[in-house]
Amino acid sequence: MPISAIREFLRLEAAGGILLVCAAVLALVIANSPAASGYFALLNLPVIVQVGTLGIDKPLLLWINDGLMAIFFLLVALEIKREILEGELSSVKQAALPGIAAVGGMVAPALVYAAFNASDAAAMRGWAIPTATDIAFAVGVLTLLGRRVPAALKLFLLALAIMDDLGAIVIIALFYTANLSGIALALAAAAVAALVALNRSGVTRIAAYVLVGIALWIFVLKSGVHATLAGVAIGLAIPLRIARGHTPPLRQLEHTLHPWVTYAILPLFAFSNAGVSLRGLSPADVLQPLPLGILLGLFVGKQVGVMSATWLAVKLRLGALPEGTRWRHVYGASILTGIGFTMSLFIGGLAFETAEQGTHVRIGVLAGSLACAVLGYLVLRAGDRR
Repeated sequence: MPISAIREFLRLEAAGGILLVCAAVLALVIANSPAASGYFALLNLPVIVQVGTLGIDKPLLLWINDGLMAIFFLLVALEIKREILEGELSSVKQAALPGIAAVGGMVAPALVYAAFNASDAAAMRGWAIPTATDIAFAVGVLTLLGRRVPAALKLFLLALAIMDDLGAIVIIALFYTANLSGIALALAAAAVAALVALNRSGVTRIAAYVLVGIALWIFVLKSGVHATLAGVAIGLAIPLRIARGHTPPLRQLEHTLHPWVTYAILPLFAFSNAGVSLRGLSPADVLQPLPLGILLGLFVGKQVGVMSATWLAVKLRLGALPEGTRWRHVYGASILTGIGFTMSLFIGGLAFETAEQGTHVRIGVLAGSLACAVLGYLVLRAGDRR
């Protein structure tokens, strides 16, 4: 991946992280103000799209979470494909360390969450919530540190977060599906086959993939599998390698979507999902097993999992520390991986349906992510002074 492209990516992610914070804070303020009723009424506003006998009737919140977030997952799939084929994950040597660190950073938080919720079968549906890392938020914190952190550390964190996203996609596909419709699944499979045929036939017009992709999204939505996975299938089908002298469709689409996702879709998602009313809540509510499991899964599980997996990989010579970094840098980055936010809130929305559970998820995710952002920043800043 060219240095200029990396700098552009990091610049967008850093600005996006700031916007995410602003959107989340605004949602919290409105949800605890006299305008709260209007805020929640807007999110529950019915939105109907109908063509003939085919109709989709969902509240605005679900159009954001199922529709707009499918575009986010499309961008994630484009980034994963590019990194695997020609970027930071294009060889086993390059992918080994962030890959092993990502696995540790998913297993340990899940175990921490389970330690607090194993006795509650309903609460255990949220085991994957603290396993996620928010790329924009984490890179945003690193960017605030400027040259105090090595450039290689940013690439390591970026590669780790991309692997983390891949793991989240697999988890959503395997564990967060509703009652399945055989007919809709068959139609979705046919749409995927059409995408593969377009790719294998050398079709480079993005519009062709988008048209098939819209049909795929509808079929997946009706099938019981979460609709955002349609975005993943579309992204993986977009060609990356074409004749020399032409811009690959994957790069073209990624360049087009990245600003829209960073500056519009993710802040809108944060604004729609971070609003939680704090009226009547007490410190005891944070100590409930569900929010506490999420909070400690992000704050403790993530740093322990990433740090221990990285240390083990280096000691076994399965990977080497990024150039110019020391263990204190890796530790600071491991703390930042506990900033779950976007993906954690998204998985929480899939895992739980009741308002009380939703509130507990938001409390745990917001508290854990904030704690990781602050501590990670302080550790990396203090390490630089030493």
